[in-house]
Amino acid sequence: MQMIGQDLNSDIGEAMKMGMRRLASGVCILSTKCSAGTPSAMTVSSVTSVSDTPPSLLVCVNNRTSTGEVLREGVPFCINVLSYNQQLISRYCASPDSKNLRFSDNRWKYVSSSGAPYLEGSQAVFFCDQDQTISYNTHDIFIGRIQEVLVEAGPVSSLIYLDGSYQRL
Repeated sequence: MQMIGQDLNSDIGEAMKMGMRRLASGVCILSTKCSAGTPSAMTVSSVTSVSDTPPSLLVCVNNRTSTGEVLREGVPFCINVLSYNQQLISRYCASPDSKNLRFSDNRWKYVSSSGAPYLEGSQAVFFCDQDQTISYNTHDIFIGRIQEVLVEAGPVSSLIYLDGSYQRL
């Protein structure tokens, strides 16, 4: 095992990135719409449960993203847990160059209560109201109180990100 970051000449941030590439994470799309009604979505991999009482989760979002800007309005959001076959929409939502393609998929649906878009065919969808926001340097941590959950029937086939590429379990 190579120890990185112990001397002052090493870049601990780069070492952290190398280490995090070894941590598999589920791929999700955070979707929402701004107060004016325009939908917004981005690929996220930093999502985790907080508690089941009350049912809640957190997601970390770079505060320079357009979706992060929308979330700071306090709007409801959805976390769409992607299926293995949803790699393309994940790529669209991860790249600023593909922003105009994010909602070209006809599987986007809208929740009547919040209006937040969700992606039909996802492994699971968590519909959240914002409960708390914590700013930490370049990122904001949004805690969502889960209002509703949709779970896809059938076998689990979630999209995983590991070592810089999509994987399947």
